Amino acid sequence: EAERRHFLGLMAEQADRMDALVADLLTLSRIESLPNAPLDRWFSVSEMLLKTEQHIKQILGQVGAFALRSHCASDLELAAHEGEAFGALLNLLTNAARYSPAGAPIELTARLDDSGNLLMAVKDAGPGIAAEHLPRLTERFYRVDTGRSRDTGGTGLGLAIVKHTMQRHGGALLIDSTLGQGSCFTLQWPAVRLRSLASSASKPEDPKTLAP
Repeated sequence: EAERRHFLGLMAEQADRMDALVADLLTLSRIESLPNAPLDRWFSVSEMLLKTEQHIKQILGQVGAFALRSHCASDLELAAHEGEAFGALLNLLTNAARYSPAGAPIELTARLDDSGNLLMAVKDAGPGIAAEHLPRLTERFYRVDTGRSRDTGGTGLGLAIVKHTMQRHGGALLIDSTLGQGSCFTLQWPAVRLRSLASSASKPEDPKTLAP
């Protein structure tokens, strides 16, 4: 009976991994086949950040130290597919939790750069990544440490999904890491996809849109 339970458990574990792999392959295939995301679907940046914070705290439980630092106006909105944007950010945070020691700090920072782009940066205090691996991190199934990746789970498609999500929105995934000093993964959303409700309301109406 004990042996039977053991092997049934292994079968269930591998079935779950296969299910996750198929789901990620379908997600990546869908994102790659879609045209650029439209510019007419807006949602609140601050609300998405708070939603992401709640999710990652549930994942970390009592063993993680998470900090959210937003330097953006509370009324800032982003034109994007909200589910894809949330998924990309949560993917980076989940990776940070997966590869960091228990209790190591993870920080999510949101700010605008000098060009008006929105930067959502996930910084961890994990083992870091050697420079020769950085250009290949977003390749499908690429593993820096095969043994560690197998132990921590994951399908090897997460960063590829994030990369193509950002490309579909005209943005980019930026990666900065030093071996032994942690990593920082940043979602760069272009300024054209951002608006402030206050500034939008203060703009004069376009005469061409007014009825005669």
